[in-house]
Amino acid sequence: MAGTNPIPTSTLEPVSPPWPRARGLIVAVALTASACTSGGDATTGAAGATPIVGDGSATTTEASTTTSTTEPADSTTTTIPGLQPGATGEQVAALQRRLTDLRLHPGTIDGRYGNLTAQAVMAFQKLHGLERTGRVDDTTEARLETASVPTPLMPDAEPTRLEFDKNRQVLFVIVDDLFVGVLNASSGNERPYSENGNSGDARTPDGRFRITRRIEGWRDAPLGRLYNPLYFNGGIAVHGSGSVPGYPASHGCVRINMAAAEWLPDMVPNGTPVYVIGASTPTPFTSRATTTTTTTTTTTTTTTTAPTTTTTTVAPTTTSTSSTSTTTTPPTTVLPTTTTTTTTTTTTTTAGPTTTTTTAPAG
Repeated sequence: MAGTNPIPTSTLEPVSPPWPRARGLIVAVALTASACTSGGDATTGAAGATPIVGDGSATTTEASTTTSTTEPADSTTTTIPGLQPGATGEQVAALQRRLTDLRLHPGTIDGRYGNLTAQAVMAFQKLHGLERTGRVDDTTEARLETASVPTPLMPDAEPTRLEFDKNRQVLFVIVDDLFVGVLNASSGNERPYSENGNSGDARTPDGRFRITRRIEGWRDAPLGRLYNPLYFNGGIAVHGSGSVPGYPASHGCVRINMAAAEWLPDMVPNGTPVYVIGASTPTPFTSRATTTTTTTTTTTTTTTTAPTTTTTTVAPTTTSTSSTSTTTTPPTTVLPTTTTTTTTTTTTTTAGPTTTTTTAPAG
């Protein structure tokens, strides 16, 4: 497959100014019957003598009286009710440029309202809760004039991913953090089926999955043909189909148009997350939400008291007798006693668990 990125990814600037009015075109064809008069000068508007200068003689000519009768104009007015498949021209090209600005993939800007343009219009109608016709009526036109580029549903998920909005039946394509765009899609119709020896419920389960395998070209499966299928949940795949209506219609797969099925496989390798968002939004495999981590350090404080020295001296004892001799007892010194008291105060603050604050995904 020679798939190429259909949307320039160098910039994601705001969309262009409101597109030119594509509707309100009125074609008026007026058929007017003009009366032909016989005799006299058709430019003569009243009776009377009109001098005619000729060869020098004066001639008086009686002017004829002409009565002109004009029939009422027979006009036919045709109002074009809106752009729709089959239309061509500059207004269609303006519509295609607008849809391209909105990342809705109408195909080549060629002024021809074909299937891809209708698919892009239907995707736009689904995004904005409008009637899913694929035609540009008054309401669709008014919304096109003020719409902005859609926003993915899980901005904190992986840089490359597919997001299928099951409620609105559209597929968001994000590659390397660039919003490639939105595709019209159709998933399981939620009804029981029994075909070709297979039975079950035509469901597309909500949840988070990954592309696990793929087949290039057509796959003739028991429940139908799949073009370039990207399998993400058992036998359920995103694949090309010739029928992608405005409502759930498949046995469980996610159908997209054939042209998109040509380039999409080259943009999403195996392992790419596929998020099916229905009643709730699944948790990303890898969240890139803002994380705040608080770490408490441990501080140890030791206090030592200096040693205290106590010295006790016993005064000498003198004994006197009546004899002439005096005996003196030498002083007795008690050796100093050293008492060392060490007081150790230890303050320990133990680091608690790391606190992580995660911002919930928007939408």
